[in-house]
Amino acid sequence: MDLLLVEDETELALPLKMALIREGHSVDLTADGEAAQALLRAKTYDLLILDWMLPGVSGLDLCRWLRQNSRPVPILMLTAKDHIDDRVQGLDAGADDYLVKPFELRELLARVRALVRRPTTYPSERLSYGDLVLDPVGKLAFRQNKPIELSAKEFQLLTYFFQHQGAVVTHEAIYQHLWAGEQAPNSNVVAAQVKLLRRKVDRDYAPALIHTVYGLGYRFGAS
Repeated sequence: MDLLLVEDETELALPLKMALIREGHSVDLTADGEAAQALLRAKTYDLLILDWMLPGVSGLDLCRWLRQNSRPVPILMLTAKDHIDDRVQGLDAGADDYLVKPFELRELLARVRALVRRPTTYPSERLSYGDLVLDPVGKLAFRQNKPIELSAKEFQLLTYFFQHQGAVVTHEAIYQHLWAGEQAPNSNVVAAQVKLLRRKVDRDYAPALIHTVYGLGYRFGAS
């Protein structure tokens, strides 16, 4: 797998790069956001490991730039920010996973393995429900013909909802689907991920399509 590691702490970046290489990955390393943008323009990566605090373009801004340009590469965000609002902000920017410093190397490697092995087989044709259309090729959604940019996690979650139209899907089922074999960043991550998706596909449109079934989970479809 081709990985891009963006980390400006040399004492962390170099050992982490070597550990990833020992895991069998090809790793490019850079210490600032502008250099990372140049690499991402020139090459396709299977995973981006991204520090939040960077000189120049921040990790958060780089994450937003990727999603605004419809780049579906999975993103693992590294940061010393451990408040729940910071975690939500990172996910909202388009990160797929979040790891707070300091962390155990074996946990990071486990999260990397989980992200790179995540299923990438989706329907080749567009899916639709009412005025909501899901484009598996472009990793985009459209509502009322307006494009909606999705992070890799949001795309995976919306695909899951499409596959279970009308059925109640539990928090546990979503957790197992999005974080199979790994520990999610926090106990509220399913609710946070659904909230982020709702902002994009429901907030400015009617009718709402993602409904809370209190005590059970969620149902996708017209109420």
